[in-house]
Amino acid sequence: MTIEWIKPLVGHPGPFATVYLDATRSVEAGDKDVANRWRAMRKNLGKQGAPDGVLDDLDEAVSRPTRVRGPHGRVLIADAGGVLVDRVLREPPSVMAAVWHRVPSLLQAARSADQAVDALCVAVDRQGADFFAVATDGTRLGESEAFEGGHDQVSKTSSTSTKRATIESRAEDSWRRNAEAVAGEIDRRVASERPEVVLVTGDVRAVPLVRGALGQQASEVTVEVAGGGRDAGVHQESFAEAVADALDSFRARRSEQVLAELREGLGRDSGAVAGVEDVVEVLSRGQVKHLVLSEQLADDAARALRSWTDGAENGPDTSTLLNGRQVWIGPEPLHIGIARAQLEGLGVTEGLEELPVASALMRAAVGQDSGLVFAPEGSVELMDGVGATLRWEDGGTPHESAASMSSDGARLRAL
Repeated sequence: MTIEWIKPLVGHPGPFATVYLDATRSVEAGDKDVANRWRAMRKNLGKQGAPDGVLDDLDEAVSRPTRVRGPHGRVLIADAGGVLVDRVLREPPSVMAAVWHRVPSLLQAARSADQAVDALCVAVDRQGADFFAVATDGTRLGESEAFEGGHDQVSKTSSTSTKRATIESRAEDSWRRNAEAVAGEIDRRVASERPEVVLVTGDVRAVPLVRGALGQQASEVTVEVAGGGRDAGVHQESFAEAVADALDSFRARRSEQVLAELREGLGRDSGAVAGVEDVVEVLSRGQVKHLVLSEQLADDAARALRSWTDGAENGPDTSTLLNGRQVWIGPEPLHIGIARAQLEGLGVTEGLEELPVASALMRAAVGQDSGLVFAPEGSVELMDGVGATLRWEDGGTPHESAASMSSDGARLRAL
């Protein structure tokens, strides 16, 4: 899972308003359901000290409909400068909460986002294609963008003045040229928008022509889905189910590929690390390909939010997350260390502060365009519930089999 959605938070000192909202609309009440839930949460934020300006910005954001059918959630994060994050969650949050705190509460949002897929859907025919986004349940989001190939000799209907073979040849040439144009547009969008997967559907003759004309980058992320098309005769519910199944399959493959890479790397002590100290070290060196957190951490974060909604003061109690450990960060995302002295040794003396480990790890990961995956219980052994796969390694990379940091000896003896 990409975590670029966290980037707007980097460099903002806080405090932040974090809102986890059930955005599900009932048939009877519609938007009133969401408005009533938000009204109670807004009042709670005000009691915690959130400024009126922040609340007004959230009012405006919440009033914008998600246009997603069925049960779903929403996370919004804002500071004095405005709304920084507004994401739809695949399912309603396990805990609805609104927190005004010095750091945003990200783990529940990150775990839900791990279930999302950044997908581009392309419905093709012999003249062009429609491009549109889809929700996690397979339904279309927003309006589609039409793209026409420009070659209009697409029918093989005969005429008295032209030989049938000539008509067929012209039509097939137009299909091919239009498919090449559509493939070029998909290539362009993949390069600029970087979707995780492209779902191609539509005319049975046009789809293989388009797929065959794709460049390597787009071809590697393209999956064919049956049942869709550009015409009004498409059975939308059946197609949405097919899209949802394709997204589920992609999501499972995406996660397992990372976890398999992590298991292999930890097994041969190369290409992966585990434990807070080693993960912090490789993050500070910009080596991390994927940050892996245990699902238990997200469960603990949800419990912390629940305890706050049950009456705790001063924001969620994060003392149970990784035994309440905190690490030091500096102004830049790669400024991260177990001790303040580590950053000062690099010449970083301004803007130093301590953050809860999970927040600091995600901040550093997004700064180096790392992915984020949550590991189900039993899928991989993670010291401290954290691990990472690596883009590269050298002599300074920590290894589990060698005491690479001052605390490693004790850690190895405890295994």
